[in-house]
Order: sequence, then C-alpha cells, then structure tokens
Amino acid sequence: MANKEPYILLTEYQNLYKFKYNKTPQINKYREKWAMQDVIDSVGFDRAYEILKYYFKTSKNGHPLMFFYNNFDRMNNYMKSSEDDKENRRKVMQNTKKLVEEL
Repeated sequence: MANKEPYILLTEYQNLYKFKYNKTPQINKYREKWAMQDVIDSVGFDRAYEILKYYFKTSKNGHPLMFFYNNFDRMNNYMKSSEDDKENRRKVMQNTKKLVEEL
C-alpha cells in the first residue's frame, strides 16, 4: 500500500485542481511520486492528505504542485497552531461556562 500512497495523493491533487479550476492539470505521476513520497515520509499519509485539502482552501494562485512540496511544512505548522488555538478557545469557553454556573 505504501508505494500507492503518492499516486493516491497525486490523483487527489488532480481532482481538487479540477474542482477549483474546471480543468485537469497535466502531471507526470511517475516523476512527481518521489516528491510526494517525501511529503508522506515527513508527515504521514493522512496528514499529507489533510494538508493537500487545506492547500486548495488557500488563496495561492494556480495552486502549483511545486509550491505545495516546498511549503507543506509551513501549512502543516499553521494548521497545527490553528487546531491548538481552537482547542484552547474551547477549554476557555468551557471553564467560563462552569464559572458562570457556579455563580
């Protein structure tokens, strides 16, 4: 399964691209699989998939694959900090609610 993971992500990239730009990008999957495998090795398949989906929510014009390879770690860090912030806000709200109920 591990050797198919880069191809799965590259196909998902094509699907996301087609949905956003209404055309399918031409990519050499055999050549691109090595860079995508590096992304998977760095963050894992599931997280790479989440980062790829997040990438298409950004305002980057054209969403080039090379930009994704060069910046996936920054996007991952941003996603982590956003998730942590969301969790911290949830805890503060929960604690505030308890305090209000106690009063």
